[in-house]
Amino acid sequence: MEYRDWTKKEGSGRDISTSLLGYGCMRFPTLPDGRIDEVRAEKLLNTAREAGVNYFDTAFPYHGGESEPFVGRVIAKWPRESFYLATKLPLWSCKTLDEAKAIFEKQFERLGVDYIDFYLLHSLHKARYDAAKEMGIVDWLWEQKAAGRIRNFGFSCHDNAAGFEHILRDQPWDFCQLQYNYLDTDDRAEEIAGDRGYALTEELNVPLIIMEPIKGGTLAQLPPDAAAPLNALDADASAASWALRWAASHKNVKVVLSGMSAEDQLDDNLATFGDFRPMTDAENAAIRQTADVLRSHIKIGCTGCRYCMPCPMGVDIPDNFSIWNKLGMFGNKDDIRQQWTARFPDAEKAIHCVRCGKCEAVCPQHLPIRDSLAKLQTELDNL
Repeated sequence: MEYRDWTKKEGSGRDISTSLLGYGCMRFPTLPDGRIDEVRAEKLLNTAREAGVNYFDTAFPYHGGESEPFVGRVIAKWPRESFYLATKLPLWSCKTLDEAKAIFEKQFERLGVDYIDFYLLHSLHKARYDAAKEMGIVDWLWEQKAAGRIRNFGFSCHDNAAGFEHILRDQPWDFCQLQYNYLDTDDRAEEIAGDRGYALTEELNVPLIIMEPIKGGTLAQLPPDAAAPLNALDADASAASWALRWAASHKNVKVVLSGMSAEDQLDDNLATFGDFRPMTDAENAAIRQTADVLRSHIKIGCTGCRYCMPCPMGVDIPDNFSIWNKLGMFGNKDDIRQQWTARFPDAEKAIHCVRCGKCEAVCPQHLPIRDSLAKLQTELDNL
């Protein structure tokens, strides 16, 4: 297993050496009723730990609130110094400091530990962070670190590069966590800090944890034309291994999280990080080709800025376009059909567009939103 040593900060506790592969505890295998398949999931966690994975990342809301208690039952069987535990505070559920304190204490009960190695403010954007700071939550958590209940204090971020920079420069963070993969590199996207965000972590010397390196699994199933540049270099390497190696080859990355929900995924990832090879120039060039092919299949150049919102008819324009673009890039019709029919609210679908044109008047990309909404509704309905 490949490891990354951290520069020890004053007061940060023991020396840190994390496995480059981290286990994301958001996508455990589940039973037909939706509950965690605890037998399989515990075997996956034990297999990962025995192979050298020592970083395990959960959060208060994962698996409907059941991830933390389950993880707590598993890690209770392990020596405490043999692993690093990460979890997160759901600020959207905290209207006061007292509410944040109550959730924090509940997390310790669920996890059965007396300290948390890596504690994060969950899913920050500028407004959410500023509100948490105003409530005193940020200062209080620094106090918890000083008391030894938190060993390292950081945050995960879903904001553009400007919002990320605002948060990153505001505190002496021990680490941060970003969505970063070879498709999410453009900082113009509303919820992605991209290459600029990564560069900021290097500039400010804040260690980085990577989330969504495979973009929710989409980069593990590439269409043939997109996979061709990678297969030309190594026909035996999985698409997922390319995405993981790309993320892990950035020098400021300490952990790459993967939410492994099946044995074959764990086996493949262990192989990738058991004999880790940084990307070569030729491989990076092939990755860029793959990304260009995927982007060429995008249906509409929506960046998710949401200037078009709210729609007076309740249509979630960016989310409609996001689903349509996934269909174009990856062609995964079964997954898209499931998302469109079972998980996307009918009230927010494109069919409710009345072509008023308010969205097009404010779109900074000057996109043909009305015609595109009509087209995507037909395409997605016909899957």
